This record gives sequence, C-alpha cells and structure tokens, in this order.
Amino acid sequence: MYTPAHFAEERPEALHQLICQYPLGLLCRQGPQGLDADHLPFLLDAERGPHGTLVAHVARANALWGEVPAGGAVDALVVFRGQHGYISPNWYPSKHETHRAVPTWNYEAVHVHGRLTVHDDERHVRGVVARLTRRHEATEPRPWKMGDAPADYLNEMLRAIVGIELAITRIEGKRKLSQNRTAPDRDGAVAALRERGHGALAQAMHAAGEEPPR
Repeated sequence: MYTPAHFAEERPEALHQLICQYPLGLLCRQGPQGLDADHLPFLLDAERGPHGTLVAHVARANALWGEVPAGGAVDALVVFRGQHGYISPNWYPSKHETHRAVPTWNYEAVHVHGRLTVHDDERHVRGVVARLTRRHEATEPRPWKMGDAPADYLNEMLRAIVGIELAITRIEGKRKLSQNRTAPDRDGAVAALRERGHGALAQAMHAAGEEPPR
C-alpha cells in the first residue's frame, strides 16, 4: 500500500481499534483460478502471536477453505476500511484565494498480511460463532445467544461452516485525513462534511488534526 509518511498509521492500538470498529474484512489470496477475495467479519485476537491473529468462518460450500493444504497454511491479505468520502476543493478557504487545490478522497485503511489456516472441527467452529455472537449482540437490549436456537438446527448450521484463522505476520495502516492541509483548509472540509451529514468522517479528520506530529 502506497503510504506517504504524513498518512502512515503505525500505532498498534490505533490499527487494532479500526479493525474492531470495522470488522468486515476483504480476504484476498491467490487461488487456482487466480486472485480471489471474500468479504468476511473477523475477530481480532491481539494477544495470540507476535502480531495477533484474525479469526472467522466461511461456508463449507466456499472453495476457499479447500484451497488450503491440510495441516498447512497459505499467504493471504485482509483489507479493512474505515471511514471514507469525497473531499471537494471548494471546501478549502485557500482554494478561493489561490485556486491551487484539486479534489481528493479521504479514507482509513488497514492491510493485514499473514498465514491462513483452516480449522474444520465442530468445537472450534462453535467457539468462533459464540465469540462473534457475543461481540455483535453486546449492544442489543436482549442479546441473542446460541442457546436460543433449537439444538438440532444449530448443529446443522455449524456443520455448514468451517473455521479459518490468519496468523498476522505484518500489519500496515493508512489514515488519509487531510493531515497535509493547513488547519483552516482541514476545518473547512470538516465543516462541509458535517453539513452534508458525513459526521463520522468529519470527526475522524478533526481527531487526526488534533494529534501531535509523530
């Protein structure tokens, strides 16, 4: 990923936070027919391994898991994307003085490189589903739990999926949030985004502008 120094995000805690906040990752790997990708919700186990481990599951009908050698691993990349949006040069005060500004796109992204393995056993899969459920049901007034489903139905569903893990070997992040613009230009873009209902991206840009230089 091309990452100029002023957009680089190297703090592990910031990268982990983005993964947890936006857990739907794009898993990319080289398959028998060439490059392939799958969109999967991941859990990050930051304490497993030198750089952490990503955990997920796929449908048994998905060819992905059969492409990993039994007991082996293959190289893979998972891409996570946070807030993103178009930035008009008209939002910069400096544009109206010098006209030296062009459109751009701001975004947050994390690239996670690692070794992909498969876990085709019921106990592992049940644990993955339980963790995913607890994570994403936590904010519900009455969280759904696995015990709410009939046992025979749940067992049938679990047999239809396979667990996967990515042992992270390298992680890189980019937060392109107008850090290269002056404070007035950045503030102008933040205000314009808020006016248009893009408050989350505006907040991310504001926070980036408040951070001390690294």
